[in-house]
Amino acid sequence: MDFLKLLALVLIIEGLGPFLVPQTWQNYLRQMAQMPTEQMRIVGGILLLVGALILFMV
Repeated sequence: MDFLKLLALVLIIEGLGPFLVPQTWQNYLRQMAQMPTEQMRIVGGILLLVGALILFMV
């Protein structure tokens, strides 16, 4: 049940950008698509580490 709550929270957070500022969100996605693969991998890795750190601290 906690997993479903977590999934719901992730979906809510992910939906905020396109719902509140769709034009800015589209521009952000265009910039992400032009980002070099290695740079995108680094950003993804940092986000994973920060998320895991927050999860273990709570």
